[in-house]
Amino acid sequence: MSDHLEIEQKFDVDEDFKRPDFGALAAAVPGGVSEAAPVTYRLAATYFDTPDERLAANKITLRRRTGGTDAGWHLKLPAGQDSRRELGEPLGDSPGEVPERFAATVAGVTGGRPLAPIAVLDTERTVVTVTGHDGRVLAEIADDVVTARRLPAGQQLRWREVEVEVPSASPELQRAAADLLLAAGARPAGHGSKLARVLDR
Repeated sequence: MSDHLEIEQKFDVDEDFKRPDFGALAAAVPGGVSEAAPVTYRLAATYFDTPDERLAANKITLRRRTGGTDAGWHLKLPAGQDSRRELGEPLGDSPGEVPERFAATVAGVTGGRPLAPIAVLDTERTVVTVTGHDGRVLAEIADDVVTARRLPAGQQLRWREVEVEVPSASPELQRAAADLLLAAGARPAGHGSKLARVLDR
């Protein structure tokens, strides 16, 4: 699987939040934009960490996720404000066996401690893709309804959030998307990731 830089903004929204018309982003993009019809996916993810949550303490997330267009193992490493470096590996045959490359990458953080499941998240994700006049993807807006539980026996949590991800930094477009969402009632996210919310970090 390919590795890439993930650049996204996250927003908290209420359960009855109504997504704005992202065609309005045309004002921020020369040549205008097109807004594709929403597509919905069901995602199931298991997050891994050491018993004392060393990865989470260093803003690193390691998960195995099924469903959607990028099923597999994902390791996300901090890479500056609103961005993370995301590494990917195939699902493999063993749901509980962390890929060797990932284990080696975080060995300096884990100190050799075992990695095991710490949380499970199920997400109903509705994606709206915004493209430019030349067909290039400019942004993907993911509207997520999340049900999550800390392992082994944490209380079930449920919330809704919106993520705006761009393939490369585009300050004007990102600012315009944020303004649209905030005007519709969204709020800047209170946590840097879904896992951080579950772990209350």
